Formats: sequence, C-alpha cells, structure tokens
Amino acid sequence: MPMSRTSKVVLAVVGVIAALVIVGFLLLAVIFSAFREHEPAVADHSVLVLKVGGPLPDHAVDDPVARMFGAQTNSLASLLTQLRKAKADKRVDAVLLDIDFVATGWAKADEIRDAVADFRTSGKPVYAYMEYGADKELYIASAADRVYVAPIGDLFINGLAAQAMFFRGSLDKLGVYPDFFQIGKYKNAPDSYTRKEMSEPHREVVNAVLDDHFNRYVSNLAAARKKSPEDIVALINRAPVSARDAEAAGLIDGALYREQVETELKKRIGYKEDEKLKTVTGSDYRRVSQESLGLNEGDRVAVIYASGIINSGQSDDGSFGGEQMAGSDTLVKAINDARDDKSVKAIVLRVDSPGGGSYPSDLIWQAVEKAKEKKPVVASMGDLAASGGYYVSMNANRIVAQPSTITGSIGVFAGKPVIKGFYDWIGVSTEYVLRGENAGMFRETEPFTDKERERFESLVKSFYYDDFLPKVAKGRGKDVEYIDSVAQGRVWTGAQAKERGLVDEFGGLDRAVEVAKELAGIPADKSVRRVIYPAPRTFFERFFDTEGAAEAKARREQQALLNSLPEDMRRAFRYARVFDRMKHGEVMAMLPFELTIE
Repeated sequence: MPMSRTSKVVLAVVGVIAALVIVGFLLLAVIFSAFREHEPAVADHSVLVLKVGGPLPDHAVDDPVARMFGAQTNSLASLLTQLRKAKADKRVDAVLLDIDFVATGWAKADEIRDAVADFRTSGKPVYAYMEYGADKELYIASAADRVYVAPIGDLFINGLAAQAMFFRGSLDKLGVYPDFFQIGKYKNAPDSYTRKEMSEPHREVVNAVLDDHFNRYVSNLAAARKKSPEDIVALINRAPVSARDAEAAGLIDGALYREQVETELKKRIGYKEDEKLKTVTGSDYRRVSQESLGLNEGDRVAVIYASGIINSGQSDDGSFGGEQMAGSDTLVKAINDARDDKSVKAIVLRVDSPGGGSYPSDLIWQAVEKAKEKKPVVASMGDLAASGGYYVSMNANRIVAQPSTITGSIGVFAGKPVIKGFYDWIGVSTEYVLRGENAGMFRETEPFTDKERERFESLVKSFYYDDFLPKVAKGRGKDVEYIDSVAQGRVWTGAQAKERGLVDEFGGLDRAVEVAKELAGIPADKSVRRVIYPAPRTFFERFFDTEGAAEAKARREQQALLNSLPEDMRRAFRYARVFDRMKHGEVMAMLPFELTIE
C-alpha cells in the first residue's frame, strides 16, 4: 500500500531529527576526543607566563570542556599549583607574572606572595609586569625578583580604605522597621539595618583591622623593595605615582613595555640576543600533570572547600557567574566520606566564608568533631573565616591562617523586619488568627511584644552562651570566660587572632597540608596526594546541575540580574537576602559588616 503524503512528511521529519541527533553525538565525541587531557609540549628553557587577576576563588574545577566554552575560572589553587609545578620542572627556567587588577582579599595576596617566595628558593627568577596597578597589585608584584610597569602606566597606591554600608535610611523611607537582637558588644551586623553610621565599637574594630593591614602592607613592601617604611608611606601620600617616578624612587625596577621586559628576561636566563623567548601560558601549563613531575603522589590528604555564605542544602561553586555558597549537606557528606575513607590519612578544611546560618554551621562543626575521632583535621583559613566561618573551624586539631585573614567575630544576631509601614504605604492590610501564646512571634507587621522578645532573646543567648562559647573554649583549650573576653562579636585579623589563641600558626593551604602530614605521622620527606572532596563535577553536570536543576536555574537567573548591577547595589541586595532569611527567626552567625579593604 503506497504511503500517504502526510506519512512521507512525518517520516522525513523523523529522519532529519534522527540524523541531527546522530550528528550531535558524533560532534560531542569529536569534542571530547579533541579535549582529552593531552599534556602540552613544554620546550627546554621555557618561561611560564601566569595571569594574576580577577576574583581568584579558592578552587575551581579544571575542566577541558569548560575551557572550550570559555567558562574556565582561574582559581587561587590553580595558580599556586602552577608555581609548585614550575619549581620542580627542569624545562621551566623562569616565571613571568602578568598582573591585572586583583579582586581578592589581602590574605590571598599574602598566599600568592608566599608561593612566589617558595618558587624563588629554586634559584629560578620571577619577573612581574603590569600595565598599571594599585596597592594590592604592587604588593603581590613586590614578591618577584624584578618589577616592571608600562611607561604610560601609573601606580594608584593611595593607601587602604575600608567601606561600610548602612540601610536604615532606605528602610525608613520604605516603612520597614528592623527589630533585631545581638549578642556581643562588637557584633555590629544589625547596625547595617538599624543605624545610619558606625557605632563606636564598630569604628574601633574597623580602625584596628585597617591599622594592622596597612602596617603589614607597608613593612612587607618596604622589606621587598629595600626601602624604609617611612619612604613607602611618603610615596603612598603623594600617589598616584607614574611609572617613571616609581622607577626613580626604587619602587619598581623599570618602566618598560612588555616586549622589553621579555628582552630583560632573556638576558637573565642566558638566551642569545637573536633567540625568541620560549613561553608557555598558565592555561596550557595546567595540563601538565603534577605526577609527571614527581608531585602529588603518596598518602592521600583530603581537601574540602567551604567557600561562601554558610547555608543549608547543597553547596554552589559559583559556576556561570553565580556566588559561591557553602551548603551544610554537601560539606557534612564530604567530611563524613573523607573520614570513612581508609586511604585518606588527614583532612584539610579550607574555609573562605563570612559565616551564615547558625544551624548549618553547627552541623558542619559536628561532622568535624566526629572526623577527628578517626584522623587529624586541619582548618586552613583564606580571606575570611569569621563567625560561622570560625565556628566550622574552631574544633579542628590545628588552625592555620594568614596574618591578614579576617576571622573571629564570635557572636550572633537575630531578629525580624517589621514591614507594616511598607504595607500601609502600598495599601495592604493583614489580619492574624492565632493559637498559642507565642504564635505571632514572627508576624511581619508587628514588633516583638515584651513576652515574645524575652522568649526570643533567651533563644539567642542560649546559642551564644551554651553552644558557641563552650565549643570555642573546648576546641581552643581555653576557659569560657577567656573566650568570652576575646569574643563579643569582635573581628580580628589572623595576626591578632594568633596573639589571642584563636589561631595556631601562619600560612596558606600549602602550610595546612604540611601540618596535616605532620599530625598524620607522614614523614616530612614524603609527598602526599591532595584529593578534593566531594569529587569535582564535570562542566555538563554543573551546567545542567543534576542535583537540584530548578534551584540552580533560579540561582543563575537571579545572579544574572545581580551581575548587571553596580557593585555597591549588588552588595545591598546581598544584605537584603540575609534580611529575608531572618524573618522566620533564624539565628545568624555572620561577619558583622562587609569589610572591604582596598
């Protein structure tokens, strides 16, 4: 029986679709084949060129497909790994740091400087080049043997400034009243909502932290450039400084263009004048395995990243423009898996977090406590490990931080936004029908009654006095009264925290791994293999987010909107999200202010 015209059309459409599917699969197969991890050819006497710039999150998955789509994020871990490999690689004669604006905190800047200093112990030179820069860029560059700036460039080394934002004026205009309660003289987080300016305790802490950062910046820069601290301060006070003036003052080694810097580097490592400099980019050098250089072998040490605000649920690695989030479900499972894996000899918990919810923070603390029964746990603090970030670190066998890490903030706050004025303004009315004396505690249109406030404050006080302080005291081997005296919500730098027994020693992730080795009884001359927990997901797994696709899609859409706004507005919306989380009474263990020091 002959086919009808409709049947022929349907058959043709099905055939085309099938052909497209087959072609798609073949294309994917070709892509995966092309992007398999083949190590690049690195010529003898090469110079490794490393880009240093951007936000540099602690860790980002190194995925060949992500590189193909231009979605590969440069991370601090990757940067430090490249330097560690180049130190051992006989084919690499030198490193050239190509420095752009760095959007990290000062602790990560110190970690990069430490890694550069470690590389230099190999006897190989490190040159730093930038077109122009500010305080942090020069600070990182100063760890190199030679520092160069383009002749047209300027150094905006104007000194350090700390900024705090206050939203009480906006809330008043919107008819929103912040009904908050805090524990600790210095727990100033509610001030962002309840005040229009810094309180005296707030100002005291910011000044102390800023002084500590500025003094360390000046003294380290002076030592690196063989100048006196007074000379450095004088240069800062007349900034911006042109490249020519910076060279004349000995702040840099030359005002040169990039090609001229490469010529200088060729002379340094023994190239002939007419030879072309052999370079390998950091993106290509990533594909050189550590194992091929005799690194990252031996007993296994688990590295677990707790990056971003601490929340319940799954972690978010910040892929595709999102913000990183440390989810308690993800972290507890990772710690438990590393604890139960007999091949893992020690655990390093890398914390870069301003804190977050008290409940998820406590779940992570408990996982660390149980893990310690089987193997050592070392906390490595990044830029931030404050409040909830300190909570998840405080019971580790050892705490390692940079002198410029922001930590402490041992205190809590809670409350609710009362939005009756806003509802009145837009003409919305509400009524409640209640059962139970405290059923209306979290009504969004009414402040706490005296009885509700008494009950709520007792809850917050119980968390601080019966949980937070005793657990810090136990973890740090101190009495509760002493911990309370250095707590009170006060923020400390890593250096200040070490003086007060809240931190054990200085260093970055590399030092934390060495400490973990020591505690696990692994000989100092033996290398270890760092294993990331949980196992990194592929680009496609992260893009389609098979673990909670709807939530991931919503986060990406929200983040796309936020990314279109100026930074200060993005910061305001981040505070608004915290504000929203508190309306059901969640006790927050967060950094008391967003401390940005630039």
